[in-house]
Amino acid sequence: MSGCSGGGKSTLLAELGRRGHPIVEEPGRRIVKQELQEGGTALPWKDEWAFSRRAIAMALEDRAAAAALDGWVFFDRSLVDAASFLQHLTNEPILTSLAQPHRYHQTVFLTPPWPEIYVNDPERRHNMEAAEAEYARLLEAYPMLGYKVSILPKVSVAERADMIERALADEWRCSGPVECR
Repeated sequence: MSGCSGGGKSTLLAELGRRGHPIVEEPGRRIVKQELQEGGTALPWKDEWAFSRRAIAMALEDRAAAAALDGWVFFDRSLVDAASFLQHLTNEPILTSLAQPHRYHQTVFLTPPWPEIYVNDPERRHNMEAAEAEYARLLEAYPMLGYKVSILPKVSVAERADMIERALADEWRCSGPVECR
């Protein structure tokens, strides 16, 4: 799960978790909470490079830990998000070399910009314009890495969760020895 900040990802992940699916919380929010509690500086508004490097390390750890979980595991953002941000900061072409060897499921669900529900909070201090720029980078990054992107409509949380479960169930049924038509 990826997409625009404030687009409803965390709320959707919580719903999928309530439905019994393992979920992995967003690295960025966990880093910000920890840095704020400890008086650290690896914050996107203080030290973007330190923040992005920690997000990359945490995403790699999360991905490795999720291998032990059963069923569909839903990530709130991924290594692609963190590497895309670092590439944006440095202009170094690191996204492909870093993210390509560490693949996730072929389908990525993106939450689009949704100004009507966007709010700032202690962990999200950037404005809607920055969130939309981030979304544009991700909308380019995931397909470039060979992922199928499914943009979620602006509907209720339950409807979004139903759509994701249906899409993955249909995909699973079509991935066996019999081809779906």
